[in-house]
Amino acid sequence: MTVPTRQIRALHDDETVTVYQAYRPEIGDAAAGLGRFPDWYRRDRMTWIKPSFLWMMYRCGWATKEGQERVLAVRLRRAGFDAAVRQAVPSHHDRDVYPDQAAWRRALKRSPVRVQWDPERDLHLRPLAHRAIQIGLSGSAVEGYVDEWTVGIDDVTPLAHEIHALVRSGNLTQASDLLPRERPYTALEI
Repeated sequence: MTVPTRQIRALHDDETVTVYQAYRPEIGDAAAGLGRFPDWYRRDRMTWIKPSFLWMMYRCGWATKEGQERVLAVRLRRAGFDAAVRQAVPSHHDRDVYPDQAAWRRALKRSPVRVQWDPERDLHLRPLAHRAIQIGLSGSAVEGYVDEWTVGIDDVTPLAHEIHALVRSGNLTQASDLLPRERPYTALEI
């Protein structure tokens, strides 16, 4: 089966969609312990959410990179996730979306959400032909993410370490069986 080059794939149900982020232990432990982001969570910078578990593993080095030692699975209300994607502007000029750079720059200034598509990864974190979406939230989108959209947060660092150990030992079938069941997210088209 051919996977479309740009298709949102995520762990989701009728109510929620799961995204991943990696943090320093003090942020990750606090958020997982509370099931929400703590009051002192910084809202003044762009925060990137990723529905692809393996792309997150690529980004954080299986939760071993400094400052990314805790991987969180953040369950979001679908309405919030959908709203973010609907208002997203590509992080780089895309001629298929904006005819010229001036139109794209105007859109960037108006939207608190960025989107970029990066190569999806396999269990060895090698790039695949299809892309995984990353969604950058700033301003009002971060406020919505922290205060309204998030319904739960789980620390999946132990899962990341377990899957990584299986990959290193060559047990790819067992590793694959533990991956979150990401499937096409068809609620919207972008």
